[in-house]
Amino acid sequence: MASIDDHQQAETDQLQPQRSMPEPISSALEDILSDTSLSYFHRLRKATWLELNTLFYLAAPAIVVYLLNNVVSMSTQIFCGHLGNLELAAASLGNTGIQVFAYGLMLGMGSAVETLCGQAYGAHKYEMLGVYLQRSTVLLMSTGVLVTIIYIFSKQILLLLGESSSIASAAALFVYGLIPQIFAYAANFPIQKFLQSQSVIFPSAYISAGTLVVHLLLSWLVIFKLGGGLLGGSLVLSFSWWIVVVGQFVYILMSDKFKRTWTGFTLQAFSGLWDFLKLSTASAFMLCLETWYFQILVLIAGLLKNAELVLDTLSVCMTILGWVFMISVGFNAAASVRVSNELGAGHPKSSAFAVVVVTTSSFLISVIIAIAVLLLRHVISYAFTGGSTVADAVSELSPYLAISIILNGVQPVLSGVAVGCGWQAFVAYVNVGCYYFVGIPLGCVLGFKFDLGAKGIWSGMLGGTLMQTVILLYVTCRTDWTKEVEKARNRLDKWDNLTEPLLKDQKD
Repeated sequence: MASIDDHQQAETDQLQPQRSMPEPISSALEDILSDTSLSYFHRLRKATWLELNTLFYLAAPAIVVYLLNNVVSMSTQIFCGHLGNLELAAASLGNTGIQVFAYGLMLGMGSAVETLCGQAYGAHKYEMLGVYLQRSTVLLMSTGVLVTIIYIFSKQILLLLGESSSIASAAALFVYGLIPQIFAYAANFPIQKFLQSQSVIFPSAYISAGTLVVHLLLSWLVIFKLGGGLLGGSLVLSFSWWIVVVGQFVYILMSDKFKRTWTGFTLQAFSGLWDFLKLSTASAFMLCLETWYFQILVLIAGLLKNAELVLDTLSVCMTILGWVFMISVGFNAAASVRVSNELGAGHPKSSAFAVVVVTTSSFLISVIIAIAVLLLRHVISYAFTGGSTVADAVSELSPYLAISIILNGVQPVLSGVAVGCGWQAFVAYVNVGCYYFVGIPLGCVLGFKFDLGAKGIWSGMLGGTLMQTVILLYVTCRTDWTKEVEKARNRLDKWDNLTEPLLKDQKD
């Protein structure tokens, strides 16, 4: 009888669809760090080599993804700029003002998926990844409806901020075409974090590269050949973001890698939304408070004497800082994935070691770039403008830019560690205190009261960023990683049960 039963079971197993198991988080790093038979330096050398290979496998394609997505938006701005000065101003205002708000909000809310999917993947709770993806998408789509209202009334908002009627009208026309992009963001960031949590990043880079080529061709055709103007350009930008979304989702459906982590649509996506909303809101505030900080300082700089020169100078410096920041964002994503995966897998030593390696790597790269900026400080502005006056002003601000680059080599990585651990609410409070109670007031006092101008405002910005970085460094160094592993386990258990608050055990 037993043989007959075994035979029947074997036939049943053959009839069931075969699902490839996701590759579990390796315990090799934890084993090396725990192997006391090796000398300390031998362990350190082997562990560092292993972690660096894992880190750059994650960070390099993530950097490419963020850079390519940035180029897609920037290329639309450049195309529109060739239509005229008014169109350039309108596209710039729509991209760097209204659109950046939606991007930061959606990306921030999407990092809740990064925390939960990363920890669930490490804990082998594979089926929950698809549920978390869908819950986040439901919340972000709902938020997108509210953001759409801001887009619809963008002209009135810009007029209230003091923009001229012509620029406000043109910018509003551009922004109307970006409304579909809001919902592309809402779908893209949960998918992106879903993939990153499983260390699947290269496909996103390939899709982004292909989308950029299509975007450039369509933008040229619609704006110049079909006369689509500002509205046509922004609609093409929205369409290009939907190409990214569809491409990534089709990859999830077609690839065998996700047979266990994506099991189809489920009504579970609509349960436990309140706790998910709290984590998503904390994540959004954490990121948005940083984004708004820099935008507010630029607005304040516009009130200084000789505002045109100040804004031109800051524009050059902020553009350079923004491009370098993309490298840090790549390390931010890698840090989040590594920490959340190792915590979920129950590897406290690996979690701590991953933090050290990713922070040190990002810091060293940022120091090299900062030195290059200082060496090229007299000529670096000529890539943006031919004016010698602006070049001299940029040269004077270069030391401040170099310090910012170094700080940005550490601070975003620590924010990624915070996301991996689920500390978003804690970091949001730190950001409020450091940026808005220290950085901005200090910048205003130095810039206006002490008449230090742009240097004073930037010094205030550096003061707030430095304070935030020191606090995050202190908290990270003092972290009990064994306790964090337990918190991750408890968080996932409570989330599966959907009976207790998800954030009850977050960082105090």
